[in-house]
Amino acid sequence: MGTLLEVQNLKKYFRTAAGDLHAVDDVSFQIEEGTTLGVVGESGCGKSTLGRTVLHLQESTGGKILYKGEDVTHVDKKKLHALREEMQIIFQDPYASLNPRMSVSEIIREPLKRKGGLTKEQLDAEVERLMDLVGLAQRFANSYPHELDGGRRQRIGIARALSLNPKFIVCDEPVSALDVSIQAQILNLMKDLQDQFGLTYIFITHDLSVVKHMSDAISVMYLGQMVEKAPAKELFYHTVHPYTKALLSAIPIPKAHHERKRILLKGEITSPVNPKPGCRFAARCEYATEACQEPQKLEEVRPGHFVSCCRCREFL
Repeated sequence: MGTLLEVQNLKKYFRTAAGDLHAVDDVSFQIEEGTTLGVVGESGCGKSTLGRTVLHLQESTGGKILYKGEDVTHVDKKKLHALREEMQIIFQDPYASLNPRMSVSEIIREPLKRKGGLTKEQLDAEVERLMDLVGLAQRFANSYPHELDGGRRQRIGIARALSLNPKFIVCDEPVSALDVSIQAQILNLMKDLQDQFGLTYIFITHDLSVVKHMSDAISVMYLGQMVEKAPAKELFYHTVHPYTKALLSAIPIPKAHHERKRILLKGEITSPVNPKPGCRFAARCEYATEACQEPQKLEEVRPGHFVSCCRCREFL
């Protein structure tokens, strides 16, 4: 296995009346083929913007995106069309992302029709295969999204994403809108599909218990920047950054008489509009010092474990 996707110093800014909003700011990572990178953080930290920028659903402000070693940061329409077949997305809301005027079979068939090259009989057979692949009974082929529950709607979204045989899929909080029992089914389906087809995922979520189950490596984002990244087990057993520790403390423990000490963050959230060069978490961090006002960089504190904190060595 080699590196499928590499992102170097990626930036995505949005122009506002008050200045540039730094949604994604100087983010770098790489993903090995057939693995999953989990991206976690609070709402508004830039997780979804990161995924959409990598896929060119939003154009980057700066940095580089390398796919299979090729620079795809800026591509023309023809190249982007070809890239779309290899890079897909599963959206958070399985209802809002589906056309309510199209049946299940029509939604899955649409990407295949746009690609072309298949007869009507071949299209019908491929739609049937994809429905079986994601666990959708054929009796739902002529149903519409509003007639189905959330789990089945998300299965449609997964089938649509798989229709062009992609290698890389951004999963943008794909189970956050589903009941817990249905979440487990969808997560297990996605794991099975990854094993079957060698898929590579970016799995975006705010639920650390979910990302632990899905990911080989985890990156933690705060206000557009990555503050900690490590292999999944390493991150959970040797947590370093104070923000990551606060996130982990919020995970419920399914034991009646076991209590976890909850870390409650205080202070004002730094504005993402024209932020100062220092640590963006400093205003909420109990360990902050004057040194935190200086620019922070990811530093390797253990093998494969990187943290953006000038005091990280003290927390090991």
